Amino acid sequence: MNRRPVITIDGPAGAGKSTISRLLAERLSFIYLDTGALYRAVALRLRSQGWDGREDRLAALCRNIRVEMRKVGDRLRVFTEGDDVTEKIRSEEIGLQASRVSAVPAVREMLLSVQREAAAGGGVVAEGRDMGSVVFPDAEVKFFLDASVEERAKRRYLELTAKGDAVRQRDIEEDLLLRDRQDRGRSIAPLVCPPDAVIIDSTDKTISQVVDIMLSAINKSGHLCRLHNKYP
Repeated sequence: MNRRPVITIDGPAGAGKSTISRLLAERLSFIYLDTGALYRAVALRLRSQGWDGREDRLAALCRNIRVEMRKVGDRLRVFTEGDDVTEKIRSEEIGLQASRVSAVPAVREMLLSVQREAAAGGGVVAEGRDMGSVVFPDAEVKFFLDASVEERAKRRYLELTAKGDAVRQRDIEEDLLLRDRQDRGRSIAPLVCPPDAVIIDSTDKTISQVVDIMLSAINKSGHLCRLHNKYP
């Protein structure tokens, strides 16, 4: 088997998926696929078009939105209408809007092919809400990364304040609880833990500890052994 595996990491907002997925991809020399960035890009584009929140208008609006992922150096970056929006989509406001947008079938259908095309050759760590359950149900290795809402809010607060954003940790916690309800309660591809996923609670673990746990699980799966790769 020459094709490298697809590895999925699902979990709620703020659980550390992005940081850990990037590091895991780096350790494996895989591509990091941030699928949540695609929904954020759609949300950003919809805001620029003056979307009023009505879902019945989304199908028509989505027909005029072009979102793609391009490999730039060793990273996949997100583009809309030819513009690199990778850095512009990281606000809490866009994240909350993306959670709403991701529940709409027209949006999910539009982006499904983009995600699968990006991972077609394998060698990808795909991070999101429904990677192992919907987008890549046949992924060779699946993880579900979780943490307490208090810990997730604390991490997001430290991340945002380090960038100079004026935010309150309590407000972030409330936003995360709202996003959890939206993500778990939506009728289309809700946030669930795939039955064949390795569950990791990162509340009391360092980033390095989580990555090491994942590398150990990947080694035990046997998929990397076929590639003659060894990781500690």
